[in-house]
Amino acid sequence: MRAPSAACGANTDMPLFGGKQSEPFCHWEDNVLVLNILGRPNSKGDAIGKVIGRQLEVYAAAVPRRGGATAHMMRYLAGEFGVPVSAITVVYGEKNVNKQIRVNAPKKLPAVIAAMQKIS
Repeated sequence: MRAPSAACGANTDMPLFGGKQSEPFCHWEDNVLVLNILGRPNSKGDAIGKVIGRQLEVYAAAVPRRGGATAHMMRYLAGEFGVPVSAITVVYGEKNVNKQIRVNAPKKLPAVIAAMQKIS
């Protein structure tokens, strides 16, 4: 699934300084979705939250030890995007709450991303 726009989730609020809009929390590189994530490990359940600045909040019901919460989150996101876990690559942040991932050829988009695609 390829979005019609190259960027998704650009913040269209009034900028504080200057006339530039803030960077989006995700963008497309051909058929690869690049997504910035703010991980919330040790949560009550797995869920996709709201956009916070340049990141999408993702909750994981896993303990953050040795990248275990990230691995759990990638399995959850694979289901949300309709792809195998092997189609998701962690670019950085495997052992940090701030992450960037690449989703190769997502079959579906979670509601928050799909809604942002329509706006941009």
